[in-house]
Amino acid sequence: MEDELIPRLPVDQESIDFGEWHIEYFKSHILKSICSKGQDAHCNKDEDDCCELCTYRNALELPHLPDMVFHKNKLVLTHRDGASLEFLPMESLRLVENGKQPLQVACAQEWKESRPESLMEEKFKPFDWTFTTDYQGTPNEKFNIEKTEQQLNKFKLMQREKILFYHDLTLFEDELHDNGISSCSVKIRVMPSGFFILLRHFLRVDNVLLKIHDTRFHYEIGNNYIFKEFTMRGASYEELKSVPPPYFTIPNEIEQHMPIKKKETYKLIFK
Repeated sequence: MEDELIPRLPVDQESIDFGEWHIEYFKSHILKSICSKGQDAHCNKDEDDCCELCTYRNALELPHLPDMVFHKNKLVLTHRDGASLEFLPMESLRLVENGKQPLQVACAQEWKESRPESLMEEKFKPFDWTFTTDYQGTPNEKFNIEKTEQQLNKFKLMQREKILFYHDLTLFEDELHDNGISSCSVKIRVMPSGFFILLRHFLRVDNVLLKIHDTRFHYEIGNNYIFKEFTMRGASYEELKSVPPPYFTIPNEIEQHMPIKKKETYKLIFK
């Protein structure tokens, strides 16, 4: 019985000191789907012992959360001068439209026409049920962020290098009631020349559309900044009808066939 009272610690944690950077990830189980007080209970915001589920509910105010929220998963990069860049599940979900403003997702009408009426009451609610987010990470105030015309150094990133540190973290995932997938994940790899991070939101609504929101970060040893590239890709199934169907489930394959709708590049200057 006493063992049950011990808080569950993250099942995985690893770090590396890389030059002037300390890089660390935390990985753990998914957020429970039931309040600690019971099936239909809900902790109040002001309660000292508010459970983890209700902490998320209260902070986000979404009609419901994704099927799987990895609430303790996070990636943190900290420079010795104080600059910090984090990747956090709650912050990614804060950018999901929650019904406070009128919203019509791009595929709504077509989706509604292709589904039985019985599904509509449960599924089509006044918030973005696809959990689309354009989250781009959480830098602290120590960074000076400037727009730039510089482009991602793909040639450098394609060179074969020893991988000093690598991890792939899921922040959240939802199967859209078996009608597709919406997932947000972050990957990092550290090489002798620097580090590269890919933060990706991937959305597939079966037989309707696909979206990929990517934020790439590239730091090269010797620079006083991290380069950042944000891209938004999107296409309907009709626009992708010549693409082999198996590619639709593989983001790295399908992205090559999806047009870029928006692209922004920045320098995150840390000293």
